[in-house]
Amino acid sequence: MLHHQAIITDIKAIIAQSQEKAIRTIDHQRTLMYWAIGERIFREEQQGKDRADYGQHLTAYIAQALEPELGSGFSKRQVELMRQFYRTFPIANTLYSQLSWSQYKLLLRLDSHDQRTFYMAETVKNNWTVRQLERQIYTNLYERLLVSNDKESVLAVAQNEQLPSDAKQIIKDPMFLEFLGFRRESAFYEKDLETAIITHLQEFLLELGNGFSFVARQKRIHIEGDDFFVDLVFYNRLLQCFVIIEIKTAKLTHQDLGQLQMYVNYYDRVEKLPHENATIGILLCADKNDAVVRYSLPAGQKQIVASQYKLYLPTEQQLLAELNKELYSFEKGE
Repeated sequence: MLHHQAIITDIKAIIAQSQEKAIRTIDHQRTLMYWAIGERIFREEQQGKDRADYGQHLTAYIAQALEPELGSGFSKRQVELMRQFYRTFPIANTLYSQLSWSQYKLLLRLDSHDQRTFYMAETVKNNWTVRQLERQIYTNLYERLLVSNDKESVLAVAQNEQLPSDAKQIIKDPMFLEFLGFRRESAFYEKDLETAIITHLQEFLLELGNGFSFVARQKRIHIEGDDFFVDLVFYNRLLQCFVIIEIKTAKLTHQDLGQLQMYVNYYDRVEKLPHENATIGILLCADKNDAVVRYSLPAGQKQIVASQYKLYLPTEQQLLAELNKELYSFEKGE
């Protein structure tokens, strides 16, 4: 009987996998159809004398002819998106079968080719849903990584052309933790934040970066008669090292950095295997003074990262303004 149950389980898994592949195949064919329609519109448009005006007239004409019969998928806005889709991705064999039409529509909103290249690669690599891609675009993941990296490195890591050699290549600063659900002005302790992170672990791993897996919470370490408890321990398969996270709901101090450094040293000397890389420590804090971080740690060190967390998403304009300021300071070497 147990053997028969195993067969049923396997068959259900095969059916589910086949259904998923069928859905992806159909969606990719739909995407290719929209691309081909966009190409046809573009070729027709090139024959117009005044291309800008003719393009507007043409998409309106196509929508009026097709929408009554085929539905809202061929509204004027949708037809214009098909035209834009071809113009943005003029080579059909560069389209990813793993990306849905809904995801491509999100990518069309981006102005930069490098941005689109980054988000396409990250979506395929991490198997992001439409909602996950939308959140990463809205919270400016690409720009946050650029704050502490060069553009070529960010793109190379995203496209698997280069393995990350530094934690800052995959860890964002700031991190946005709006999914934890804390209300504005609410009072909470570090324990509350830690509990919320565990409750929303999947979302936190997505925000934390690529290649992370959860290891332990409140990990007890014993050092010559004294017990200490590490808030969160992760492992990163890309960096091939342990990653320790300490949470501070107050402003970062040099004592906090010293405590985290002790935990990192312990893991390097006791837990780390010979083939693994040096442990990374992340101090996730509500507020930080970058000068305190610089002067509290040895010059050139790469094991300790101070990342500020934000529990609420600012408006897109505020977010971009803040990131542009950070990017400008980074480029100026401040």
